Amino acid sequence: MDYPFSEEHRIFRKTVRRFVEEELNPHVDEWEAAGIFPKDVYRRMGELGLLGIRFDERYGGAGADIWSSVVFCEEMGRCRSRGLTMSVLVHTDMSSPYLYKYGSEALKQRYLPALIRGEKVAAIALTEPGGGSDLAAIKTTAKKKGAQYLLTGSKTFITNALNADLFFVACKTDPGAGHRGISMLIVERGTPGFEIQKLPKKLGMHASDTGELFFENCPVPADNLIGEENQGFYYIMQGLQNERFASCVAATSSAQQALEDAIKYAQERELFGKKLSEFQITRHKFAKLQTKLEAARQLLYHAARLIEAGEDATMIVSMCKAFCADVACEVADECLQIHGGYGYIEEYDIARFYRDIRLWKIGAGTTEVMYEIIAKRMGI
Repeated sequence: MDYPFSEEHRIFRKTVRRFVEEELNPHVDEWEAAGIFPKDVYRRMGELGLLGIRFDERYGGAGADIWSSVVFCEEMGRCRSRGLTMSVLVHTDMSSPYLYKYGSEALKQRYLPALIRGEKVAAIALTEPGGGSDLAAIKTTAKKKGAQYLLTGSKTFITNALNADLFFVACKTDPGAGHRGISMLIVERGTPGFEIQKLPKKLGMHASDTGELFFENCPVPADNLIGEENQGFYYIMQGLQNERFASCVAATSSAQQALEDAIKYAQERELFGKKLSEFQITRHKFAKLQTKLEAARQLLYHAARLIEAGEDATMIVSMCKAFCADVACEVADECLQIHGGYGYIEEYDIARFYRDIRLWKIGAGTTEVMYEIIAKRMGI
């Protein structure tokens, strides 16, 4: 189905898919084993114009629409390293948009062009050791002293921690004001009082470098404040919609790829004298999964239309995050089962997909939090 994609979108899709298939997928085993991928990947993506799709051309972006972002996320979702996909989306859709939407013009001029060219890598630092979903309870503080803030505290589960040059850090500038006292600062790697430590090996998303951040009276220029002081919570609540949307577009595309892989395997695998795909139970299982994936995709496209129209998409995006993550995890489980014992070893991509996809029910807001948001929007 062509709608809602134009010829320009289709050409762009081919560009991203070719990049993923030719320049990423041949190397994912190496990068997964290393637990990180080269920063040159960002530079190459910058050369191809993939890192600032919806940012204004005056900063080096493409000035494209929401559907171009959908295409990008769908095609990045077909990377055989979902960890790499997540790291890239943290840069493009979960960190730098705060600067583009809320940053001062001087701050944009200083950092955005380098982020769009892939010369600098971005990370978002919200989660702390004491909690993730309850943003209002963060304990990292930033005390104003002259023309700078002194940042003290810690963050954990930070994607791109080892590769990032710029960290978008949520902190309390008014600790006594709860969520009304949160601000966001851009902190550069190498700032005195700022240390980074790699986290132990994760269940999945291995090529995505993940770490902890430690700040001890870390001096940050006051000019590095994103938007207004004590308005960070509201910026983040808006930014999380973008994060959740991008992540579940990629997750749904990854799940579609996993289903395609399982179908191909079933068409080749023989059991009791016939192909596995010839058994009715197998074909019906595939049909059920494809139906759920199509429902997930259409829900995502509905959210995209709301975003395109400038309407509040919070409830629908929350539905997307909960539903798409559930469907993707169901696809992982069922497709691994189709592979039998071969699904339990690393010879086939389904094992990695099974490990990787589970994060989407946790990251960017757990499924439980999504249902709470939906319930509140329902007035219950």
